[in-house]
Amino acid sequence: MANPVLPSSGALSPLGLDAVRLAPGFWGDRVALNREVTIAHAHEWMEREGWIGNFRGELPRRGREFSDSEIYKLLEAMAWADHPDFAELALTVVKAQEGDGYLNTRWSGSRYTDFEWGHELYCYGHLIQAGVARLRTHGQDAFTEAVRKAADHVCRRFMDGTETCGHPELEMAMVELYRATGVERYLELARRLLERRGLPALGPIHLGAAYFQDDLPVRQATTLRGHAVRALYLACGAVDVAVETGDDQLLEAVRSQWERAVARRTHLTGGMGSRHADEGFGEDFELPPDRAYAETCAGIASIMLSHRLLLATGEVVYADLAERTLFNVLATGVALDGRSFFYSNPLQVRVPAEPSDGINLGHSGGLRSPWFAVSCCPSNIARTFASLGSYLAAADPSGLRIHHHTPAVIEGAGMRVAVETGYPWSGGVAVRMLADGRGRLSLRVPAWAEGATVGYGPAQAADLARREAPFPAGARDEAAARTRIVRDAAPGYAAVEGEWRAGDVVTLDLPMAPRWTFPDRRVDALRGTAAVERGPLVYCAESVADEPPLAGLSARLTPRSSTPVLRAWSSWRSRPCSGRRRARAGPTARYLRGPRPPVRACGWCRTTGGATRAPPPCASGCPRPVRGPGPCRSRMVLRWTP
Repeated sequence: MANPVLPSSGALSPLGLDAVRLAPGFWGDRVALNREVTIAHAHEWMEREGWIGNFRGELPRRGREFSDSEIYKLLEAMAWADHPDFAELALTVVKAQEGDGYLNTRWSGSRYTDFEWGHELYCYGHLIQAGVARLRTHGQDAFTEAVRKAADHVCRRFMDGTETCGHPELEMAMVELYRATGVERYLELARRLLERRGLPALGPIHLGAAYFQDDLPVRQATTLRGHAVRALYLACGAVDVAVETGDDQLLEAVRSQWERAVARRTHLTGGMGSRHADEGFGEDFELPPDRAYAETCAGIASIMLSHRLLLATGEVVYADLAERTLFNVLATGVALDGRSFFYSNPLQVRVPAEPSDGINLGHSGGLRSPWFAVSCCPSNIARTFASLGSYLAAADPSGLRIHHHTPAVIEGAGMRVAVETGYPWSGGVAVRMLADGRGRLSLRVPAWAEGATVGYGPAQAADLARREAPFPAGARDEAAARTRIVRDAAPGYAAVEGEWRAGDVVTLDLPMAPRWTFPDRRVDALRGTAAVERGPLVYCAESVADEPPLAGLSARLTPRSSTPVLRAWSSWRSRPCSGRRRARAGPTARYLRGPRPPVRACGWCRTTGGATRAPPPCASGCPRPVRGPGPCRSRMVLRWTP
């Protein structure tokens, strides 16, 4: 099955990419753009910068010590996307491998001399994930054989001893290779690497052992800490090992760490990592909007972890966070042309950055860049979009669960359905049965969607019941027996079970009224601020140059009863969007549109429309900051003084 994560057990069973066919829509358009543009863009830059030339032996070697991993992530993206350039690039990599399986263009000749910063095992991890992708989409070939050879070399060298890598990644890769091949030593090495970390296994550094998650054993940690990507990759590996070994204690430890980090160390967008100095988590409630780092790779790693926990437990809260991060970190991390990217994702940008047509030597947010001196994010974006279909739905013992709503044809658990929706611009979701069958269909109702409804039954039942012409024998009785039903759907999964006929439709109506969201008072940097959300989207205030000056904006609000944004979330609360209470219009002021100048808009709210209806012009004549299916009818009042 073509899927990056295939656990042998768990509450849910993932579906392969061949079982989820994305159609044009919010995610389908981006996946197509990724295959047609972003992968080629990354390939071109890696060739231009000499990172691919390193595998040909070109001198001097170019790029950072971990630049090999970018080629491996690109190969993984190509494998999932069935990209025509895979074979040539893979052959270049295979030719660089040494006789004993060692493969690294930076450290050949001085192997394994810098475990803290060398990234050798980290690079092997991404190589192995690319090999798993090729194995599951194509089968065995010279590249997958080279990957197995490298993995066997690592097992021989590191099965015994106390050494590990400063950057976790190999752990989850080895587990997935075990799942793909059935070779037990790959799983055992992953388990041993996890148990070594925190003993400690690495030398002292100026950032402290927590930077490497080497201050405590994985089982003893109470939250995610240190370098955000490292922490999240390690947690992914821990979940994988726990699932495959039946280690419930280890799984529960990671779940507890996730819950605390989400409640106290996660930005409203789902971004993780509040410190630039170490690209890491801050202390509890240390969430400054202007100094948020929220690296795109950390957002992707968070999605990977939430997805693994969702498969293991079936609990909807993990899908809720994954959706928040998908829309507000991954989707914004790449420009609409697929050729420029955010590395960090601050929630507030006071001074716009200068547009860049070349390499961005820094990581600060503000405008997207076509490439970076450290370009881990573009290739990570490429491989995530290439495998995105595998995150959207899963099977449970009773039927099919759809976690993320987007136009697609999905086949699994004995059901074949077509999803039609304009989400996230509109809240209507229609799931049409394409074949007869029996089973339970479960549609996720996000935590913010109080007042949602689900409808089910034959699409033609209402029309049939109203017909004045004579009915065929038994048709009126059938219509009465199969009348369409609409009921309330609380946050969680709205499940509908029964005998299905081709053409039956299940609908989900999610309320999309805009809402104010307020931070926990323990977040010092955000006191007195408010954010605007609509559906899964966190909106941003933008200005052209200094007009209007965002620092002078204020909003009048009426206090309403408070409801949680996310069930595990204690840092944020939401209220309906209207009223008189005054608050600063933040903290989501940032430039989201890359090199194009942002627009000035009179409001952020959008009314809902039909799932497929084209958006009409705005009733108030304002330019739209984001496309939406209805006119701007915001009741939020923004004031500023020239």
